[in-house]
Amino acid sequence: MSKYNEYQDKTILVTGGAGCVGSNLTRRLGELGAEKVIILDNMSSAYEWNVPQLENVELIQGDILDDEELKRVFKMKPDYVFHLAAHFANQNSVDNPETDLMVNGIGILKVLQYAQLTGVERFVYSSSGCGVYGLDSKMPFEEHDISISLHTPYQVTKLLGELYTNYFHNLYDMPIVNARFFNVFGPGEVPGKYRNVIPNFFYWSMTKQALPITGDGSETRDWTFVGDIVNGLLAMGIEEEAIGEAINLGSGKDHRVIDMANKVNELTGNPEGIAYVARRNWDAKTKLLSSIDKAKDILGYKPTVSFDDGLERVYGWFTDNWENIERDAEF
Repeated sequence: MSKYNEYQDKTILVTGGAGCVGSNLTRRLGELGAEKVIILDNMSSAYEWNVPQLENVELIQGDILDDEELKRVFKMKPDYVFHLAAHFANQNSVDNPETDLMVNGIGILKVLQYAQLTGVERFVYSSSGCGVYGLDSKMPFEEHDISISLHTPYQVTKLLGELYTNYFHNLYDMPIVNARFFNVFGPGEVPGKYRNVIPNFFYWSMTKQALPITGDGSETRDWTFVGDIVNGLLAMGIEEEAIGEAINLGSGKDHRVIDMANKVNELTGNPEGIAYVARRNWDAKTKLLSSIDKAKDILGYKPTVSFDDGLERVYGWFTDNWENIERDAEF
């Protein structure tokens, strides 16, 4: 029997469930035997073809800022809520700071209010390890060492989300967990203007373009495969010791951007190489690395997919879904 058998016959709400993490999470929950997995997603950066086609997975196209849609999904009395919906990510928040505050601030407040009224068993929030730690935080980043000196609205509102979940835990005793993601990558993320670097690099490489590196390529990131992130989220939903905690979900390893770019070009056979461009003025962190000791201790979390294997899986997904990706990539 699966160690996640507690999800069997349960109703689970995944906001933002049509995105990369969400689609992989909903597929796992559906396969684990949940009675119903409800996806609430406005499809602003997701696509129906990427949603798991399972009988117990239901897609509701709606916005977390819409009270009528929230009443609709919470009327189904979800036992668990995984709040993944967000205005993503750094450059998008710099370009659209008011929208970022509405979605990542008012949005989570609304979802928390409905979750509190219906008495959910667990509320798991997707925060950002790349966001809540600052230049004054020591690496590898440990959960207690957050910063209030941040560089983008996205980082500010991701921290705000944690403050709201903690408030609902402290006042209403809501069983919350804050998951701090580090540089998630994997099958399911369609490239686009505001998307992550790995899907964008695969798209540009497969269309025979030079890969643009901001900086000199020695910058490092703690890229974490989406399947490992999903395992961490599933454990957060059932481990009692996780309640009220913020927990990093990373790989605990860092890799250079130049090495990632070269691997992508190698996999795709792209002859165009690398192009160096100026670093963005908000991009102050040249290195990112998580401590995952707390996740290991509380969740039994153990990343299992190597970085190279993860890149190969992304390339396989791109190859299998190229017609849809080429049509829907938004730059």
